[in-house]
Amino acid sequence: MLKIAHLREFTRFARETACDAGQMLLKMSRRRHRIALKGRVNLVTEADLASEKFIVGAIGKRYPHHSILAEEGAARNNDSEFKWIIDPLDGTTNYTHAFPFYCVSIGLEYCGEMVAGAVYDPERDEMFSAFDKGGSFLNRRRIQVSTETRLERALLATGFPYDISSSRENNLKYFNRFARLARGVRRAGSAALDLCYLACGRFDGFWELKLHPWDTAAGTVIVQEAGGKVTDFKGRKYSIYDKYILAGNRHIHGRMKQVLAS
Repeated sequence: MLKIAHLREFTRFARETACDAGQMLLKMSRRRHRIALKGRVNLVTEADLASEKFIVGAIGKRYPHHSILAEEGAARNNDSEFKWIIDPLDGTTNYTHAFPFYCVSIGLEYCGEMVAGAVYDPERDEMFSAFDKGGSFLNRRRIQVSTETRLERALLATGFPYDISSSRENNLKYFNRFARLARGVRRAGSAALDLCYLACGRFDGFWELKLHPWDTAAGTVIVQEAGGKVTDFKGRKYSIYDKYILAGNRHIHGRMKQVLAS
């Protein structure tokens, strides 16, 4: 079991590194971007790559024996109990369109469990962070999920997979259900920030499918430490390697699980 002092140290490192990478993204956002395609609509820019290179370098310098899993491919398997899971730019499509909703996400997995994370939004200078049994914070303020109990008064968040045009499993049927039942549904384009907005009460619930580990690694810790519940669609324990995620305050989570099952 990790000591609190070690968790604090890891979280402080994640915050500092995410902040530095985020400031790099903010400066680069003023330029014209060189864009490459990883799929029909899945983008990668020089900003993604520069941010990832910086974060991987920082981890390698501080924790050379730790493993790394990163979106743009800078993986390193050192057979360590520790694995840093990185999204150097969550919301790349937003970023390339100058839509100011993107972030840097850095999570730490220990023996298969997420134990710490930091998500930084450079546009608003908002740092979300948490570690196991240490609470969740927005900058220096402790945060909690909302207390909303009724789905018809809830504001939800979701997203759509990159293969929405070709796959029947595209989230449209779930979106249609919740759009009719909830007060509103937002699709802002960054799962990591959606989870953080849930953690601080801006959203009441979140669901999505076909995400990757780096999309939810830090955010799930932040939601859980803020009092939220994170599972798969059937209410089973969630893993960042799962295909489906359902998160919310404990009232809205249960109602959303019923809707997904219907």
